[in-house]
Amino acid sequence: MLTTYGRSSGFCIDPIEKKPLNHFLPGTPVLSFGTAGCNLACKFCQNWDISKSRQFDRLQVSAAPDDISQAAIDSGSRSVAYTYNDPIIFLEYAVDTAAACRDRGVRNVAVTAGYVTDAAREEFFRSMDAVNVDLKAFTDRFYWKICGGHLEPVLETLEYLKHETDIWLELTTLLIPGENDSHAEVDAMTQWIAENLGNDVPLHLTAFHPDWKMLDTPRTPRRTLTRCRDIALDNGLLYVYTGNISDPDGQSTYCPGCGSKVIGRNGYDLSTWEINTGGNAGTCNACGHAIAGVFEQQPGAWGARRQPVSIAAY
Repeated sequence: MLTTYGRSSGFCIDPIEKKPLNHFLPGTPVLSFGTAGCNLACKFCQNWDISKSRQFDRLQVSAAPDDISQAAIDSGSRSVAYTYNDPIIFLEYAVDTAAACRDRGVRNVAVTAGYVTDAAREEFFRSMDAVNVDLKAFTDRFYWKICGGHLEPVLETLEYLKHETDIWLELTTLLIPGENDSHAEVDAMTQWIAENLGNDVPLHLTAFHPDWKMLDTPRTPRRTLTRCRDIALDNGLLYVYTGNISDPDGQSTYCPGCGSKVIGRNGYDLSTWEINTGGNAGTCNACGHAIAGVFEQQPGAWGARRQPVSIAAY
């Protein structure tokens, strides 16, 4: 029995780029929520107060799937995100909410570690339109020592998403000094992504800050993010982003054809927009090269706002 069904640790409207998803409805607001608990035990968890809490300590908001979908409509959110803790562990609640959202034309976004068995993987992801998978490292040592899990099921999830679904996929790796940021590991990981998922899957390389059980580990230096981004680009990945730092160059989207900046970003704020969303949708205005992603006629203008939402108001 899912004891967290219909109960949440809270609701908030975020920029879609915060998930992070840079190529899925850029600039639009997403209604985000989670429950409590997790199926991994990451020592660096930056949402530990939710994912590591006793479920009843945090689950103070009650909301049925129809309530959530209506709140998304009323708030102008283009999608609902299942996030904060891993939605795999509240699968039934997420799937029912996703169905209610689809009935109203609202998209569904999952933010997950991808650590899931075959049967649950298929059931959960058939309800999603976009997903960001947290590829925490590229060694089983890291997954077992730091997270209490294994790498291989995550790689299986990634290949399933890319080759057996039409879900929009992006990846995130939190670079932790001395743990998963070596040249050899990042090189092997990004080569695997290019060869097994394709070079058009966006990769977000984000900065670690000390948290939960890794308070003595230093923050990720800026130079580590730029070095690892260069490795990924050298291995052929087309869309590689830095996160948790101020880096407009590393957070903007560039055309693989001509190198023009097609989406300018500074944090969660959009500036430049040079993507054709008319007759030749999703292409660079300068050269006509296709830009991978899911784009609407105009980008959203939500910006960096973070707005708590009371579902009881709907």
